[in-house]
Amino acid sequence: MMEIRRAQERGHADHGWLNSWHSFSFADYYDPGHTRFRALRVINDDTVEPGGGFGTHGHRDMEIVSYVLEGALAHKDNMGNGSVIRPGSVQRMSAGTGVQHSEFNASSDEQVHFLQIWFLPNEIGILPGYEEKYFDDEEKRGKLRLIASPDGADGSVRIHADAKMFAGLVDGGNRVEHDVENDRYIYVHVARGKVSLNGNVLQAGDGAKITGENHLILDQGQKAEVLVLELW
Repeated sequence: MMEIRRAQERGHADHGWLNSWHSFSFADYYDPGHTRFRALRVINDDTVEPGGGFGTHGHRDMEIVSYVLEGALAHKDNMGNGSVIRPGSVQRMSAGTGVQHSEFNASSDEQVHFLQIWFLPNEIGILPGYEEKYFDDEEKRGKLRLIASPDGADGSVRIHADAKMFAGLVDGGNRVEHDVENDRYIYVHVARGKVSLNGNVLQAGDGAKITGENHLILDQGQKAEVLVLELW
């Protein structure tokens, strides 16, 4: 079964410096039908204006993954990490017992567009942690590249959650097939472009919850960048 939610059906907040679309309930946006999907708690599609950003604030017991689509995101935290994250880089922050961090647009003249994805941890009270890895386009073109997993398999970042996260680029004649393990739940988010998922056309910002299916086919892509999340 597939449940498709179109981009315009998401929650929306425009703060001037931040334009944010919420796939799940977040901050002032609450939708009882979209509070979480298994371990997946948040997908925020954020565009931050030059000079804007999230000042220092705290989190506890949450696995937070940032996936940059355009521009540059400057990160700092109280664990001593500081870096600028650009397209291709995946950042994982384990909040654990508590972490303070900030995220700002690193450019004075260009927007930064990124996805902020939160997972509920499979263990609470762990030590806070940070990890960042880069995956170039060729690793994702016409295939699904594992970018986050509980065991850090295939060079992915390690998340302390019952989830795996794949990224793929699907365009032109690309056809991507993915077998789903028994009893796994799937969430597909189209970050940009247009693509067919098992015969259903999805566009940028669209999401799909999938249960009871053991095979995915992504094709007919038009400059599509897609995230596929396996949840259990």
